[in-house]
Amino acid sequence: MAEIIFWCAVFLVFYTYGGYSILVIALSRFFHNDVKKQDITPKVNFLITAYNEEKNIAQKLDNTLSLDYPKDRLEILVASDGSTDRTEEIVRGYADKGVRLLRVEGRVGKTGTQNAAVKAATGEIIIFSDATTTYEKMNIRNLVRNYADPEVGAVSGRYEYFNPTGAAIGTGNILFWKYENLIKSSQTRIKTISGCCGCIYSVRKNAYEPLPPDIISDLCEPLKILEKGYRIVFEADAVAYEETTEKASEEFNMRIRVISRGMRGLLYMKKLFNPFRFPFVAFQLFSHKVLRWLVPFFMLAIFVTNLFLLDSAFYKITMALQAAFYAMAALAWLGEKANLRLKVFSIPLYFSTVNIASVVSMYKTLKGFKAVTWETIRK
Repeated sequence: MAEIIFWCAVFLVFYTYGGYSILVIALSRFFHNDVKKQDITPKVNFLITAYNEEKNIAQKLDNTLSLDYPKDRLEILVASDGSTDRTEEIVRGYADKGVRLLRVEGRVGKTGTQNAAVKAATGEIIIFSDATTTYEKMNIRNLVRNYADPEVGAVSGRYEYFNPTGAAIGTGNILFWKYENLIKSSQTRIKTISGCCGCIYSVRKNAYEPLPPDIISDLCEPLKILEKGYRIVFEADAVAYEETTEKASEEFNMRIRVISRGMRGLLYMKKLFNPFRFPFVAFQLFSHKVLRWLVPFFMLAIFVTNLFLLDSAFYKITMALQAAFYAMAALAWLGEKANLRLKVFSIPLYFSTVNIASVVSMYKTLKGFKAVTWETIRK
């Protein structure tokens, strides 16, 4: 029985991180649901959601104003979630350049702030961005050209993280998002992705659905739009650059907030798990979200059952490999405390950090925890 559990858990971990991506990439070689792209210039609202971003907001606005898009077709809107620093004062200084400030009172969180901002927006297309990201010059055009296809309801851009300090957790983050971008490209080729990149995605305003404040918008807003019959596409040529976290503790706390909101979001969007009505979406959500959150339990099952199988040389090797993997994660964590950049151990550290965060998030979600507000991590 221990051997059966061991190999079932191994299969599930492999499928979650390897088998699913291999399957999606393989399917994308046979399905080519290309988006009908054209260079169009609909009225766009560029929405920056901010809370206490006085160190970043001027650079973000300068970057946004430099983007290549007709100025009479673009409105930049900064939605402040009750900021208490100089963020709003700095934004007001850009009023003569066409930047509009919307203050949302009450510290309602990112999703609630976006709900209020979209209601105040006047464009046909809403682009959602964070204050800490830098956009490439052609990003707006590259995003909106997808809306020439009437089947498209939302478009996600591509994350590119950079790691100026060489932190081990940051290197793991970069590798993870390269993997994610590959999957999203394949999903789009087949038909649709199921979630967007939070700091660079866009929607048709007339398809936008206000969301509860405790769920994650870049996952659930696209899912609401999918529910209405649209497809969601990934635009690899729209790139947002962002600095990685520097410490495992920062990544851990951020992951708890993101995963908790994601779990509550999928409970909110449970209709999409119907394989008869939404077969491809249900397959993606189960394989790419639910199973990923369950990986720490599969890993625990592998470790515990391996202890009962040590009478075999093969299982002694698998036990040693597991011990070495977790030892590398621990060394990277200790190295971080000592100001050492052990990049060679970045994958074990990132993998362990994210999976421990999944366990904590599941516990918090079951206890009724709601992550609504956020604090800026990257400075």
